Amino acid sequence: MVDGNGSKMSREMFDLANRGMSDEVLNCVMPYIHDPKDRDAVSLVCRRWYDLDALTRKHITIALCYTTSPDRLRRRFPHLESLKLKGKPRAAMFNLIMEDWGGYVTPWVKEIAEYFDCLKVLHFRRMIVKDSDLELLAKARGRVLLVLKLDKCSGFSTDGLLHVGRSCREDWLFESDRPSLRAELLVRRIIQPENLRTLFLEESQIVDKDGEWLHELALNNTVLETLNFYMTELAKVRFEDLELIARNCHSLISMKISDYEVLDLVGFFRAASALEEFAGGSFSEEPDKYSAVTFPRRLCRLGLNYMGKNEMPIVFPFASLLKKLDLLYCLLRTEDHCLLIQKCPNLEVLEARDVIGDRGLEVLAQSCKKLRRLRIERGDDDQEMEDEEGVVSQRGLMALAQGCLEIEYVAIYVSDITNASLECIGTHSKNLCDFRLVLLEREVRITDLPLDNGVRALLRGCQKLRRFALYLRSGGLTDVGLRYIGQYSPNVRWMLLGYVGESDAGLLAFSRGCPSLRKLEMRGCCFSERALAVAVMQLTSLRYLWVQGYRTSETGRDLLVMARPFWNIELIPSRGVIIDSQDGESVVMEHPAHILAYYSLAGPRTDFPSTVIPLDPASFLTL
Repeated sequence: MVDGNGSKMSREMFDLANRGMSDEVLNCVMPYIHDPKDRDAVSLVCRRWYDLDALTRKHITIALCYTTSPDRLRRRFPHLESLKLKGKPRAAMFNLIMEDWGGYVTPWVKEIAEYFDCLKVLHFRRMIVKDSDLELLAKARGRVLLVLKLDKCSGFSTDGLLHVGRSCREDWLFESDRPSLRAELLVRRIIQPENLRTLFLEESQIVDKDGEWLHELALNNTVLETLNFYMTELAKVRFEDLELIARNCHSLISMKISDYEVLDLVGFFRAASALEEFAGGSFSEEPDKYSAVTFPRRLCRLGLNYMGKNEMPIVFPFASLLKKLDLLYCLLRTEDHCLLIQKCPNLEVLEARDVIGDRGLEVLAQSCKKLRRLRIERGDDDQEMEDEEGVVSQRGLMALAQGCLEIEYVAIYVSDITNASLECIGTHSKNLCDFRLVLLEREVRITDLPLDNGVRALLRGCQKLRRFALYLRSGGLTDVGLRYIGQYSPNVRWMLLGYVGESDAGLLAFSRGCPSLRKLEMRGCCFSERALAVAVMQLTSLRYLWVQGYRTSETGRDLLVMARPFWNIELIPSRGVIIDSQDGESVVMEHPAHILAYYSLAGPRTDFPSTVIPLDPASFLTL
């Protein structure tokens, strides 16, 4: 039996609904149903179950803030305790979307401030946040908010963060004129302190006016567990405030900061006895001075920026305890990676750049049998590669697949690739849930293209795959390979495809598969607007489409094939973007046109910038 979302539902569930389940039993069962898909299925059984789901749902993730409205969310789930809200398309992380595209938190913050009394966890991702939004949020919800994440957000300054820091004060307990209420709140605070536990700002664009926000946080908060302003421009913080946080917050387990001299953190490390994760810092003094740095005993997740070969020995004493290692911003060569990784047998997560090389991946496969997540980013092409071994190819991929059998996530940039290496992953990586591969343009000749058979073997072998990205180059995948992706991706829900296929026929063959695909992103493909529109109609589970680089028409009329109720279509015409060349000169690069289409219960949005054109089917009736 299948519900309206295409999810399989047990006959027992329908029998229970038909016979009638007592409210007491249902109330006991519902809190144990956490998976959103299961919750969605339950809510479709009958009106009573729908209402109970509305009253008991604790967490919601909204993958695009324009798919619904704040008031609709409030009416549907009035007692939410946790909300994750995403704004700009994922392409914004690669500077492919304009800053003013949209994704404003203001209407959501106003609704949250007035109505969502139970909300304790709030996560904004790729959204535009104003200082006034943070001020309102701090005043209305600062007393109960436990987690605030501003993830890759922009538009605010340290003035806004100052309101967040001050909201941690306890003097609000005595603002009420009702003694009984003051007493009740005080008892609750003593039993279980209600104060900010997590402040997450990683990769956000923040105007750094001063460090007073951190000082207020250090003075007013005693229960902070996670503080993260990694990869931000926040440079005016004082190390004394970091030490104060460590002394006051005995539950502090994670601290990720911006570039800050490690020698100034000796007192912080001494005070942060419970710390399990640290990232950031920098090294600008003579290497022998860093022997004075001693890390907390429980530290098991580490990322040290600008660490070179000479500073690396400070990690050796506790390397065997490390479960996560971030080497993305280290200054290490291939040999240095090999030496450090050999000392980390318990590593579960590794992030590095492709200078790690095939040899580094071979050492990883031999030494780190517990590895679950691997992310290998592209190195800096502008810098001369001193180490000729610092490239990743099919050799490293095959070693990884054969040696790290518990691997669940792989995101990797490679300079060369073969079908055999993808087949090897399909044979050995049975726990793989998320696979992302980008083929770089460094090599003129690739050993083995197209990758049709390798992709087929990988998809057939990795049955747990839910997220899949394949970014190749011309000739990397034929129409046959594109059909294989559709045919052998029964459970994949998100997919990114770049420079794949040869014609519209390949896309249409692909779209006859992928029964679970909800989100599709494509770049640099040869498909026409009509083929894209027809493919959308054939992908029955699709809720979101983003395409950059396709065969455009003069009017966009062919896109109307996919027009239907609740389906918004937006166009971003091609535009010139000024970038700095390797010679330091400014050059204009042409960005191809975009298509963004998505389901929305809220109708077309109203905050379009001039660079975005909403496609209104009614407007074509007059043409």
